[in-house]
Amino acid sequence: MRALVISGGGSKGAFAGGVGEYLIDEMNNDYDIYFGTSTGSLLITHLALGKTQELKKLFTKVTQEKIFDNCPFRIKKKGKVESISINHLNVIRNFIKGRKTFGESNNLRKTIQEAITIEDFNKLKDSKKEVFITVSNLSRNKVEYKRLKNCSYIDYLDWIWLSCNYVPFMTLSVKEGCEYADGGLGTIISVEEAIRIGSSYLDAIILDTEFQYTNRVHSRNAFQALTSIFNFMTDKIESQNIKIGELMAYKKEAKINLYYTPRILTNNSLIFEKEKMKKWWTEGFDYARMKNNAN
Repeated sequence: MRALVISGGGSKGAFAGGVGEYLIDEMNNDYDIYFGTSTGSLLITHLALGKTQELKKLFTKVTQEKIFDNCPFRIKKKGKVESISINHLNVIRNFIKGRKTFGESNNLRKTIQEAITIEDFNKLKDSKKEVFITVSNLSRNKVEYKRLKNCSYIDYLDWIWLSCNYVPFMTLSVKEGCEYADGGLGTIISVEEAIRIGSSYLDAIILDTEFQYTNRVHSRNAFQALTSIFNFMTDKIESQNIKIGELMAYKKEAKINLYYTPRILTNNSLIFEKEKMKKWWTEGFDYARMKNNAN
């Protein structure tokens, strides 16, 4: 069985969309299994349906307002340089309301429902394709993989939303009696699980460079320090995921094609800018073409 696996990466998901478009539309790859973590979970429904152009229009138009109903940070621009700082008023407002996180991402849940219709869901449920969403169950201290065919429409949308909620900046929500958060907190890319359920050929899109090319700049405030810590942790989880996946692939005689970003796209993937994401989508498409033509 053939699988498409997409990692987490926030706004960098636009690059993955471009890679997916090339693999599906130009190479005519027909995948049996789709795994998405965090931003990857936002992409796989449309990719599984072959709706790459619709996905491109939707994803490259995402803004901060479509994600956050209470954004915990400010974005400042000085020329082409961007910096982020804490929006103290919004954070205090959230704590006064008794929330557990700095910001709230309920708008993202609405955006997901607008993007994925019940007709889309039913079409996939009736098909032979298998779609899985990776989530982190904080209450039970484990990663879970939610299978579309076992979900209702509303539950499926909820799992996608929960997979994307990058706590503590986004909503920490309770479902089925447990607290759930971003799937990337436990597994950045679900290569191991895809192989475990029978995938023998995998295209894995990793929204990070293969090697670290530069040192991260020093943090200027508490928000940047926190994001640097999370980035460090996710880099290590990602590296571990890939190493374990490659070892498992070797034992199971499965083949993995890894698609990394060829350059650092952004230092803060929580910033969604339409023009940049359009550019990243094109970069992803061109990179996939170059990589496959080279082979």
